[in-house]
Amino acid sequence: MKNTLILLIISLTMSCTSTAQKNNTKSKKTTEKKDKIVKTEAEWKAQLTDQEYYVLRQKGTDRPGDGGYTKHFEKGTYVCRACNAQLFESGSKYESHCGWPSFDDAIPGTIDFTKDISHGMIRTEITCTKCEGHLGHIFDDGPKETTGKRYCVNTSSIKFVPAEKK
Repeated sequence: MKNTLILLIISLTMSCTSTAQKNNTKSKKTTEKKDKIVKTEAEWKAQLTDQEYYVLRQKGTDRPGDGGYTKHFEKGTYVCRACNAQLFESGSKYESHCGWPSFDDAIPGTIDFTKDISHGMIRTEITCTKCEGHLGHIFDDGPKETTGKRYCVNTSSIKFVPAEKK
């Protein structure tokens, strides 16, 4: 009886924890295979710096505050550092005080969402739809007045393209 009660409590805890991001765990495979960028690991290593390779291809994480996009708020577009796919518009960027660039929305069809249970946590990983590069994670603690989402992105996985001046 005691073991059954413990199993029931564990099951309830696990189901409550995973429900918070349930809507984001479905992978959005909107890009057809012909549009995907496929390279060997050697090709990626030749193209990317060691840090970019670590983050984008090995699912690493920048240290908080590293890079330069955390407090960057110019008008423009943030693109994937590996394949130049447009990912985020500057209007969706906000200061989350978490140490990484944060966005409350992505350009539709550019991000895939995958359940990530690494490091003893349950999170939702975000990757570039075009090259499958690791960008970071999405959380449900973003601005309530917009989407409520926080796309927590590694600076090493993106680069900024300024808007054209008119």
